[in-house]
Amino acid sequence: MKPTIAITVGDYNGIGPEVALKAVASPLLRRICTPVLVGPEVIFERVAIRSALRTRFVPFPSREGGNGRTVQVLEPPGNDPVRFSPGKLSAYAGAAAGAAIRTSVDLVLGGGAGALVTAPVSKHALHLAGINAPGQTELLQRLTRSPSVAMILVCGSFRVGLVTIHTPVRNVARELTAGLLLERVTVIERALRTDWRIRSPRIAVLALNPHAGEQGDIGNEEQRVIIPVTAALRKKGMRLEGPFPADAFFARYTPGTYDAVIAMYHDQGLIPLKMTARGRAVNVSAGLPIVRTSPDHGTAFDIAGRSIADPASMIEAVRTAVALSSHRRRTAREEAR
Repeated sequence: MKPTIAITVGDYNGIGPEVALKAVASPLLRRICTPVLVGPEVIFERVAIRSALRTRFVPFPSREGGNGRTVQVLEPPGNDPVRFSPGKLSAYAGAAAGAAIRTSVDLVLGGGAGALVTAPVSKHALHLAGINAPGQTELLQRLTRSPSVAMILVCGSFRVGLVTIHTPVRNVARELTAGLLLERVTVIERALRTDWRIRSPRIAVLALNPHAGEQGDIGNEEQRVIIPVTAALRKKGMRLEGPFPADAFFARYTPGTYDAVIAMYHDQGLIPLKMTARGRAVNVSAGLPIVRTSPDHGTAFDIAGRSIADPASMIEAVRTAVALSSHRRRTAREEAR
């Protein structure tokens, strides 16, 4: 039986609804899952017309949801006003994005869908709407009451997990504590075993400073935090190597050499991954009680409303969600024996 996958509207003044609609129109995705769009139906209708997509919408749940061009839509509760203005920052769009996330989380936790795929949101629009979270990852952690979560960006066998996530560069060294590193590596290693079913993951750990700190001459975070934590985790049986200087590591890295790479901050790991992915990377939230993925791009306000957005990353996000949810169910069955 095909799994049901919830796909949020994202910021409706960005490209979220467009890439979501283009993705669910893909025959490939219709073969592997039943998509449910979560957000204001009027937005999907308007974007479908703009994008010349002959899509018919029906309320969720419906038996028609997997048939041809018919797509199920789940409207979040309430009658919040819709102010559709592509390319414009708006508290209304931020509120709709937040409502879609909350509704989707409830749906997946309640068993109505097998996984969640979130379209891109504007953090500033969320904040304008009174939703105070650094990003969707942190909001999902709060909504699911998860003790710890980690972001993993994926392109095939190239996986990069982040220690600090949406942290200003000037604050990275201060936030890089032994406790945080221990938590994030543990969550990522667990996800590799549970969601990707890699029995004994081999993980590369990057240094924070140039030349891995030069024995403390160019920063002491390696000596003070990274080396002790990785040593402690090796004693527990994790297959960790490093810390490696990031520039030299990626200069010779071939995807598949390691099952994952642990980067200390956002751009350190995501620049090489996104250069490799060329618009097809997927963001995976590890540590949640639900499977959640998202495209690797943002709202792209500059092209919103022009019907030129590429749905490749959204399609990959849905495909990844289907695969990971299947892997997780299989792992859970095995662990329950």
